[in-house]
Amino acid sequence: MKWLLRVLSIAILLALVLLACWLLRPLGQVPVPRSASAVGEASLRDPALIARGAALAAAGDCAACHTAQGGVPYAGGRLLPTPFGNIATGNLTPDPATGLGDWSFEDFWQALHSGIGRQREPLYPAFPYTSYTRLTRDDALAIYAYLQSLPPVHRTDTPDELAFPYSVRRLLVAWRALYFREGTYQPDPQRTATWNRGAYLVQGLAHCNECHAPRNALGAVLPDRFLAGGEIPAQHWYAPDLSTQAHGGLAGWSAQDIVDLLKTGQSARGAAFGPMADVVRQSTQHIGDDDLHAIADYLSALPARASPLAPPAPPGADQLVQQGKDVYRQRCADCHGADGRGVPGIYPPLDGNVSVIEPGAINAIRMVLLGGFAPGTVANPRPYSMPPYAQQLDDTEVAAVVSYIRHAWGNRAGAVSPQDVGRYRHTPED
Repeated sequence: MKWLLRVLSIAILLALVLLACWLLRPLGQVPVPRSASAVGEASLRDPALIARGAALAAAGDCAACHTAQGGVPYAGGRLLPTPFGNIATGNLTPDPATGLGDWSFEDFWQALHSGIGRQREPLYPAFPYTSYTRLTRDDALAIYAYLQSLPPVHRTDTPDELAFPYSVRRLLVAWRALYFREGTYQPDPQRTATWNRGAYLVQGLAHCNECHAPRNALGAVLPDRFLAGGEIPAQHWYAPDLSTQAHGGLAGWSAQDIVDLLKTGQSARGAAFGPMADVVRQSTQHIGDDDLHAIADYLSALPARASPLAPPAPPGADQLVQQGKDVYRQRCADCHGADGRGVPGIYPPLDGNVSVIEPGAINAIRMVLLGGFAPGTVANPRPYSMPPYAQQLDDTEVAAVVSYIRHAWGNRAGAVSPQDVGRYRHTPED
């Protein structure tokens, strides 16, 4: 079935590109707007501007993607996995040959705001310009000044690993026509300044919706599922719904719970694991407290969600849950407690934990198999971790204990099958 959907997606895309190419002027001829006055070299060396840019780059988590494993920060070369192949990230240091050394601010602004590279080529939306378009020019200038202050690193470009037709960059003209609308964030006058600041960060610089929303077959975020949770493409983790209201992924979380997790990697309601642990370690722990509270204020105002449909129980679900109770008592209760409440500040609770009760149980399965490793942060430099059980438990035992914790205490999520576990046991890591 998946191959049929992929073939249909390609056919639709090819048809749309013909229409889009007829409707749109070639990107190579799109005029790039220039500011009335060029950015002066002296202003770019302003320490205050550079420091603000460093803070903004951290909030945008730029280094996470633009740093290869074991490489120099911001020098690029990391391969980002997508359902369409791997996309290499660029060098953001000011090397003139392989980085941003010859880029003007207008070139940089055009990439962030419009998703168009220096040679007027459309950029792949793995670079989240679909969110960055909301940034203000002042913030973009600060980030540009910071990146231009870095030591230049000469690094040969890593080639993308995309199969045809996704390797044909020109096809992005159709994708952009369908799914991309550029525009700087416009404050809502009916909301507070704190809420607007949180909206600006969440929708723009922090680009939360790029992970915390489902995508369609062409890789576009579904517009009616904003921050409603979704599987992170090609990484096999689930980014939860971020609403704190009824049936939301963070239902019952206080604003302080959100701030604590983003600042320390752990809160009274849970801990950051998987990709979110990296986000906390490299990005959110460095965001100022005022901005963290603004983010929490904005997320706390997200609407309630519809009551989820109960998934069909796998065969033998009752027996799995009973077996899982025994596995939990032997393997898990010493840390997480017989009541699932954990130990505050040390072992996260499982009762009501968003990673336990999320729809597909992906996170719970992967943490039992691979272990749970919270990020080390300034506020919590030595967090406790959970050991992996992939070598100790077979698929049935993992399915049993995950089914039990999704059913026990106040949790009312569905059971999982051994086949569900097998699907994620051999998933390669990024």
